Amino acid sequence: MMLGLLRPKSAGPSAPDRTVLLIIYTVLTGFLLFLSLGIVTSSFQLPNVVSSIIFLFFLGSLLFAYLWRANLIAKIAVGVIVLLLVLPDVGRINQSYFDLTIQIAIFAALALGLNIVVGQAGLLDLGYVAFFAVGAYLWGIFGSGQFQQIVKSDLPYTPLGVADWLIPLVLALLGVAGYLWMRAIDRAHPGSLKPKGGQRAARAFSVFLIVVGVIGTLVLIATLLTAAITGYYTGHPARLDALVHGINPNVFWLFIILSVIVASVAGALIGLPVLKLKGDYLAIVTLGLGEVIRVFANNLTKYTSGPQGISGITTAPVPLLDRLATSLGFAPEQLKLFFLYFLVLVVIGVVITVNVRLSRSNIGRAWVAIREDEVAAQAMGVPLVRTKIMAFATGASFAGVMGVIFAAKQQFISPESFVFAQSISILTMVILGGMGNIAGVLLGATLVTWLNLSFLTALSETLQALPNFNSNLDPSKYNRLIFGTILVLMMLFRPEGLLPSARQRIMMHENDDTDPAQDSLNDDGASGGALGTGVAGMPDVASVGRSPRAENTRTDRPGGKQ
Repeated sequence: MMLGLLRPKSAGPSAPDRTVLLIIYTVLTGFLLFLSLGIVTSSFQLPNVVSSIIFLFFLGSLLFAYLWRANLIAKIAVGVIVLLLVLPDVGRINQSYFDLTIQIAIFAALALGLNIVVGQAGLLDLGYVAFFAVGAYLWGIFGSGQFQQIVKSDLPYTPLGVADWLIPLVLALLGVAGYLWMRAIDRAHPGSLKPKGGQRAARAFSVFLIVVGVIGTLVLIATLLTAAITGYYTGHPARLDALVHGINPNVFWLFIILSVIVASVAGALIGLPVLKLKGDYLAIVTLGLGEVIRVFANNLTKYTSGPQGISGITTAPVPLLDRLATSLGFAPEQLKLFFLYFLVLVVIGVVITVNVRLSRSNIGRAWVAIREDEVAAQAMGVPLVRTKIMAFATGASFAGVMGVIFAAKQQFISPESFVFAQSISILTMVILGGMGNIAGVLLGATLVTWLNLSFLTALSETLQALPNFNSNLDPSKYNRLIFGTILVLMMLFRPEGLLPSARQRIMMHENDDTDPAQDSLNDDGASGGALGTGVAGMPDVASVGRSPRAENTRTDRPGGKQ
């Protein structure tokens, strides 16, 4: 029955108004949630596993507010009450649900970033968690005492030699020359789909020079910064001692912006060597490159503390929110979660907005064109290199921001936090929810994170309380088996995902007896936001070479429907 309610076509203009049903559902599930946690009456409290299930159903009110046909004011009221009032109060009573909600938002943003790479551009990336690690270590190093240890290891200050800055400068200039050379090749041979001979070798060598130039630029910047920082703290030993807890926590806001830049550069560097690969080959190479980042984190002990990880990571102080949380009855140890909760809400809102705008832009259409047919896309004038790199960089930027927030929330990071299984888990969210659809990806991230961090743990605790329970049957030990089973069942019975985009549904059911195109078109106009843009009546992505239906039916054009 729950899956039946997820059918987006039920929210069409001809569907009954469900405003009252939405309000009743939200109030009822909210009351059951408070009752299960013992908030309504302390004499009655349900087991944790039941509370976890009720919590998921309560979050479903946000999904139904998005899918159902209801009054706009009622939808906004449900969203505001659930996100800004009920969830913080539930987190105040039971901190585990506060932590769970923040984790859901973090992984939702990661899944939305991977959805750009996999769902829109069609580039299977199995090393996506590497960008998450880049953001986490970026703030983890500077926001903890690890930065002090790095500076002390570089003391005493020694002036830079000529080779220290000249070699990376020359490499950077070679990269600029390679870029200009590639531009000259493209101008000399416009529209060349498959370069051969000397042209192909020249392009390959220019790409090599660009990669060398980017690496040289990064080395030059790191060298100059290291020299400047070491020289500064050599003359200010008192300020070096003040770094015992990291740099000024207020710089946290600057590092959120820096994480976007650094992760985007890392995404471009990983994307450059794999531009000519597709399918399984692309997946294998991105997996290897993603593991390289983790191996670096494991072996660069001077900067990352190696397998021991970095602890004591701070976050930005927000006195206004702290005073508000204290007045609402939050404990001192909950103030950080209160701040991070509202921060992730803002970030996830920005991420969704960027996804919507990109999917409706020329860049989004170019990604879809590349996914469908690279040769045809290039023939139509889509620049493959630039478009693919933009997909890698954009997806990586979302992961970088969430890496900073994750490090601030956990206060500890280590290479084990960014293993290959995390990339698979994020990919599972995209596939389970529905590739190419923002609402579907959010649903998949919620379900997978809830299963991992709440339901399986609560079920394990409930079973262990039973007499004569065999610990080998603990479900938390078989989470990968459970997810594997879920994926197999999804591929058999609903390969397009729980909330797929219209394009994905058509592709998965193109050989069925029914007319999936007509069914999907009905869903498009009736979903009230079940598509990739999240806007009622708008297609998830415009088909290449075809105008959207909204343009074909305009009444102010000759031949349009009246």
